Amino acid sequence: MKLITAIVQPAVLDNVQIALATKGVAGMTVSEASGYARQRGHVEVYRGAEFTIDFVEKVRIEILASDADAEEITTTICDAARTGEIGDGKVWVTPVEDVIRIRTAERGDAAI
Repeated sequence: MKLITAIVQPAVLDNVQIALATKGVAGMTVSEASGYARQRGHVEVYRGAEFTIDFVEKVRIEILASDADAEEITTTICDAARTGEIGDGKVWVTPVEDVIRIRTAERGDAAI
Protein backbone atom coordinates (compact mmCIF):
# COMPACT_ATOMS: atom_id res chain seq x y z
CA MET A 1 0.00 0.00 0.00
CA LYS A 2 1.00 3.59 -0.58
CA LEU A 3 0.11 6.96 0.89
CA ILE A 4 0.00 9.54 -1.89
CA THR A 5 0.38 13.10 -0.63
CA ALA A 6 -0.05 16.12 -2.88
CA ILE A 7 0.34 19.81 -2.15
CA VAL A 8 -1.49 21.82 -4.83
CA GLN A 9 -2.97 25.24 -5.42
CA PRO A 10 -6.50 25.67 -4.04
CA ALA A 11 -7.76 26.78 -7.47
CA VAL A 12 -7.06 23.34 -8.98
CA LEU A 13 -8.66 21.24 -6.24
CA ASP A 14 -11.92 20.78 -8.15
CA ASN A 15 -10.03 19.69 -11.28
CA VAL A 16 -8.03 17.15 -9.27
CA GLN A 17 -11.13 15.83 -7.50
CA ILE A 18 -13.04 15.37 -10.77
CA ALA A 19 -10.07 13.72 -12.49
CA LEU A 20 -9.61 11.29 -9.59
CA ALA A 21 -13.33 10.48 -9.48
CA THR A 22 -13.27 9.57 -13.18
CA LYS A 23 -10.41 7.16 -12.42
CA GLY A 24 -12.45 5.50 -9.67
CA VAL A 25 -10.72 6.95 -6.62
CA ALA A 26 -13.35 6.70 -3.91
CA GLY A 27 -11.79 8.61 -1.03
CA MET A 28 -9.29 11.25 -0.09
CA THR A 29 -8.49 13.59 2.75
CA VAL A 30 -8.15 17.30 1.97
CA SER A 31 -6.77 19.90 4.37
CA GLU A 32 -5.56 23.46 4.18
CA ALA A 33 -1.81 24.01 4.17
CA SER A 34 0.52 26.97 3.84
CA GLY A 35 4.17 27.22 3.02
CA TYR A 36 6.63 28.17 0.35
CA ALA A 37 9.30 26.71 -1.87
CA ARG A 38 10.80 28.45 -4.88
CA GLN A 39 8.13 31.17 -5.04
CA ARG A 40 9.15 32.40 -1.53
CA GLY A 41 5.89 34.21 -0.84
CA HIS A 42 5.06 37.61 -2.28
CA VAL A 43 4.54 41.28 -1.46
CA GLU A 44 1.07 42.80 -1.30
CA VAL A 45 0.00 46.42 -0.90
CA TYR A 46 -2.84 47.22 1.51
CA ARG A 47 -3.90 50.86 2.01
CA GLY A 48 -0.60 52.08 0.68
CA ALA A 49 1.59 49.91 2.89
CA GLU A 50 3.59 46.94 1.63
CA PHE A 51 3.31 43.61 3.44
CA THR A 52 5.40 40.55 2.79
CA ILE A 53 3.31 37.38 2.73
CA ASP A 54 5.78 34.67 3.73
CA PHE A 55 3.49 31.69 3.30
CA VAL A 56 1.38 30.80 0.28
CA GLU A 57 -1.97 29.07 0.79
CA LYS A 58 -2.08 25.51 -0.57
CA VAL A 59 -4.23 22.40 -0.28
CA ARG A 60 -2.92 19.04 0.97
CA ILE A 61 -4.50 15.92 -0.52
CA GLU A 62 -3.86 12.47 0.97
CA ILE A 63 -4.96 9.21 -0.63
CA LEU A 64 -4.37 5.63 0.48
CA ALA A 65 -3.98 3.37 -2.52
CA SER A 66 -2.93 -0.13 -3.44
CA ASP A 67 0.53 -0.51 -4.94
CA ALA A 68 -1.02 -1.25 -8.34
CA ASP A 69 -3.04 2.01 -8.38
CA ALA A 70 -0.42 4.41 -7.01
CA GLU A 71 1.26 5.34 -10.30
CA GLU A 72 -2.01 6.08 -12.11
CA ILE A 73 -3.23 8.22 -9.20
CA THR A 74 -0.02 10.27 -9.02
CA THR A 75 -0.07 10.83 -12.78
CA THR A 76 -3.73 11.89 -12.64
CA ILE A 77 -3.03 14.40 -9.85
CA CYS A 78 -0.05 15.87 -11.71
CA ASP A 79 -1.97 16.19 -14.97
CA ALA A 80 -5.00 17.82 -13.30
CA ALA A 81 -3.00 20.22 -11.11
CA ARG A 82 -0.43 21.38 -13.68
CA THR A 83 -0.70 25.03 -14.73
CA GLY A 84 2.91 25.40 -15.84
CA GLU A 85 3.59 28.17 -13.33
CA ILE A 86 5.88 28.22 -10.30
CA GLY A 87 3.99 26.99 -7.26
CA ASP A 88 2.00 24.19 -8.91
CA GLY A 89 2.96 21.95 -5.99
CA LYS A 90 4.46 18.56 -5.27
CA VAL A 91 3.34 14.93 -5.08
CA TRP A 92 5.12 12.22 -3.13
CA VAL A 93 4.44 8.57 -2.44
CA THR A 94 5.19 6.87 0.88
CA PRO A 95 5.01 3.15 1.64
CA VAL A 96 2.37 2.16 4.20
CA GLU A 97 2.90 -0.92 6.31
CA ASP A 98 -0.70 -1.46 7.41
CA VAL A 99 -4.13 0.17 7.43
CA ILE A 100 -7.01 -0.71 9.75
CA ARG A 101 -10.62 0.33 9.24
CA ILE A 102 -11.77 1.10 12.78
CA ARG A 103 -15.46 0.24 12.25
CA THR A 104 -14.95 -3.28 10.87
CA ALA A 105 -11.34 -4.06 11.90
CA GLU A 106 -10.52 -4.86 8.25
CA ARG A 107 -6.81 -4.61 7.49
CA GLY A 108 -4.63 -3.97 4.47
CA ASP A 109 -6.13 -3.41 1.03
CA ALA A 110 -9.60 -4.36 2.34
CA ALA A 111 -9.48 -1.31 4.63
CA ILE A 112 -8.82 1.14 1.82
